[in-house]
Amino acid sequence: MSTGHPRGDHGEDGFVELFRAGDERALRLAYERFGPAVFHLALRGVTSAADAEDVTQATFVAAWLGRGGFDATRGSMLGWLLGIAWRKVVDRNRASAREDRITESIRRLAGLAGDRASEAPPDRIVERLLLADEMAHLPGEQRRVLELAFYDDLPHPRIAALTGLPLGTVKSHLRRGMARLRDRWEVDGAASGA
Repeated sequence: MSTGHPRGDHGEDGFVELFRAGDERALRLAYERFGPAVFHLALRGVTSAADAEDVTQATFVAAWLGRGGFDATRGSMLGWLLGIAWRKVVDRNRASAREDRITESIRRLAGLAGDRASEAPPDRIVERLLLADEMAHLPGEQRRVLELAFYDDLPHPRIAALTGLPLGTVKSHLRRGMARLRDRWEVDGAASGA
């Protein structure tokens, strides 16, 4: 006789069957039963309770969407959920590290390290970022020569020595690189109505 509860009189197997079949009551029960353990694991792997809550939510969303892949013969639902949670922790930490690297790259491209970032005028930051974006479209060797010339303010002979390129090649890269940047700015300016 069924009580109407997702677990019914089928025990854990009945609960798993209902979960895999998409019964939302089983999802709610899974969250009530296993949510604290998932949150605890997440909290140990991320830097804040808010991130742990996000990981817990992402874990149950992923479990729900992938519920057909759960196989009770290979392990418990708790073990399966904790495996998903750990992958979400790793994903969160990788995303956070990537965001930190991007932020640092933006500061570096803008020529602003550390505390100087808050002192720079916004238009200077925007100009440096636009220049960096335009330079990213140049071929690697040409871009490197321009970076050494403009960011490091090196003379042509020093760039040749650092890169191992002949002095004439360095000058050609600078001339062609500047022409490409000028062309791109003109195209971008015309497209934006500037």
